[in-house]
Amino acid sequence: MLHVQFYDGSPTTHWRVLMRLITFAAEGRRVGALLNGDDTVLDLALAAPDRPEFASMSTLIESGGEGLDRARELASAAPEHALMPATAVHWCPPLPRPARMRDCGLFTQHLADALQQIARRQAEGAGDDPEAAFQELMASGRFTLDPLFTERVLYYNADPLLITGPNDTIAPPEGAKELDYELEFAVVVGRDGRDIPLDRARDHIFGYTIYNDWSARDLQLRLMQTGVGPCEGKDFATSLGPCLVTADEIADPYALTMSARINGEQWSSGSTSTMTHSFEEAIAQFSRTGGVFAGEVIASGTVASGTGFDAGKHLSSGDLVELEVEGIGILRNRVAL
Repeated sequence: MLHVQFYDGSPTTHWRVLMRLITFAAEGRRVGALLNGDDTVLDLALAAPDRPEFASMSTLIESGGEGLDRARELASAAPEHALMPATAVHWCPPLPRPARMRDCGLFTQHLADALQQIARRQAEGAGDDPEAAFQELMASGRFTLDPLFTERVLYYNADPLLITGPNDTIAPPEGAKELDYELEFAVVVGRDGRDIPLDRARDHIFGYTIYNDWSARDLQLRLMQTGVGPCEGKDFATSLGPCLVTADEIADPYALTMSARINGEQWSSGSTSTMTHSFEEAIAQFSRTGGVFAGEVIASGTVASGTGFDAGKHLSSGDLVELEVEGIGILRNRVAL
């Protein structure tokens, strides 16, 4: 969507175009700006073939403010020869090959709830009294969230090579049958930085997108009993999309409604206002231990109730999964089991 807002710049006040960006397939992958209520795509490379920053989403991000300002100018002009219907192109992940991906525990309530659900799942096969087995597991302390999760941003590295996009079909890895969604959103870092003060961390956010951290629950739960993590129970697909919304289009990223629908039925709902940690906290912390880099993705982790696992529901083959985050859009995928 082409948005225009009043911007109090320097030295004079002017109008500013805000951006919603996609990557689409057309003789390779190309970068586009969404116009006219997301109905039209402006091919930025076709509109300005002499500008190398429009070669990919990564190069646009790395070009910094200059490249983004040029993209805004082109979106405002909307040259007709570079316009096409959004329905006429194949949408790819907005950032097909992130520099790095970290999935964080910014929503700690989900983590606490998930541990209890895992304990209950393990207790189901424990003899004649599953409830007693569940209480015993909880009393062990192994399924109580470590306070460290609320003290600092904890994360695991996700695979940046297995990115899927809008309308892609998602299948579980070999040997798994229980596929599940995870309702998250993410920031894309806009520029490198080390030792970033918390009050300057937002300056390093290029934009926001929806993040579906697909999970093969049966495989994940079996592997996590080893203590080494979910392994291929998660590292088979991560969906990003439908677009990358520049940071200045989201007035308050911590006041957004989130929801998940399966075949039109709402299974999950939440709000970014329930985050324990902010993206700015994550960026500041990560910048002190190795730095942050343009083009890397930092995901929020799952909002409370943001999975089928939380709701006690299971996806079936052919189901349409729609994750929606206010101001970003709807990320749709079908599942194949």
